[in-house]
Amino acid sequence: MKVKIILQLSFSFLVIILMERCTSTHKSAAALPDLTTLNFKVEAAPEWTELLHRNAGWFGADGIFVLPKSGNDYTVSDSSDLTIFFSDTMVGELEADGGKPKPGYKMVHNSVALLKGNEPKKENIQFNWKQDKAGNPETFFVPNTPLSKPGDYYWMGDGFVNRDIKNNTYMFAYRIRDTADGMFLFTQVGNALIVMPENSTPPYTNQRQMDAPIFIEDTTAKYPNNYVSYGSAVFANTKSAGAPNPDGYVYVYAVSGELKKVSVARVKSKDFENFTQWKYWDGTTWISDISKAAKIADRASNELSVSPLPDGRYAMVFQTDGLGNSVGMRLGATPYGPFGPIIKVWDCTEQQQSKNFIVYNAKAHPVLSKPGELIITYNVGSFDFWNDIKLYGNFYRPRFIRLKFQ
Repeated sequence: MKVKIILQLSFSFLVIILMERCTSTHKSAAALPDLTTLNFKVEAAPEWTELLHRNAGWFGADGIFVLPKSGNDYTVSDSSDLTIFFSDTMVGELEADGGKPKPGYKMVHNSVALLKGNEPKKENIQFNWKQDKAGNPETFFVPNTPLSKPGDYYWMGDGFVNRDIKNNTYMFAYRIRDTADGMFLFTQVGNALIVMPENSTPPYTNQRQMDAPIFIEDTTAKYPNNYVSYGSAVFANTKSAGAPNPDGYVYVYAVSGELKKVSVARVKSKDFENFTQWKYWDGTTWISDISKAAKIADRASNELSVSPLPDGRYAMVFQTDGLGNSVGMRLGATPYGPFGPIIKVWDCTEQQQSKNFIVYNAKAHPVLSKPGELIITYNVGSFDFWNDIKLYGNFYRPRFIRLKFQ
């Protein structure tokens, strides 16, 4: 399998770089909250993990992003409709014990599940993938923009439902192209924004796509094929999204380079499609030059999340060091920092099952969480995917944990 990390990670040097100095537009040092301590306990959430444990039809995927159709990320009822977007997805049937797939299984590049409410009830979830006229599995979202080329494909980025623009669903998509060399035999070549009108349903025939100018080469990197790619996380800090302290902006995060450095942009929700209105945090203020965006954190993962906490701080959740064995968190004073040191949240143990297994792209899902907690997922893949899928069947799916605030 082409592992979904879009990185060239060198575990031999994991260096903590100094963060940009706090300036006048940040909260003053005296006013900063505690960015080092969070009282919590964490446990597995097996009822959620089991929801995605399936032996027929959809039987595995990564890249999980959960969007409420209402656009409110924090108030969900039993009748709420949630859309769960996945990237590379396995479709087929496994042997009775959940082991080796039966002949005819296929990987498609993205799929969707529809969930009624935010409880992990199997009777309330429906998995969907595109099908051709013969019923064979296909991909919902295929690159169809001026910059795309035949053979390109998408991995999904984060998104949100924009109640300030006709309730459109906006999803970022990384445009991927296979290569003949490199560690993973693929590279990201661009970003796109996929727009789905209100009440869109699979197979999303009314989607529209646009190239998004939020992908640039990282000129400060010492290694080839390093780039800054926005869409790794979206935090809609708006009243319509239910944010507790809304400022009216949608924050979009990027991850770049060997050290998985994080940058952030923001734009008013009503201007989301107008990239000339996007501003980038340079460590002091918001500017229009994407190339001068500051790095607000490092050692993150290509997918992550930033969520408000009940005490007014912000939690950045990620897989430490991209392919590290633990889920990490940094506490922030604002959605753009400063952020404190890494707090270990969870030790992932799936790699004990197979030496080839990898864990990656942890993130929090407020929309799935009850008051006083955060539901967090991380993905499980393999460096030897096509052999391991024959041995372990449905290993390839998100795992869920529950962080409870004390």
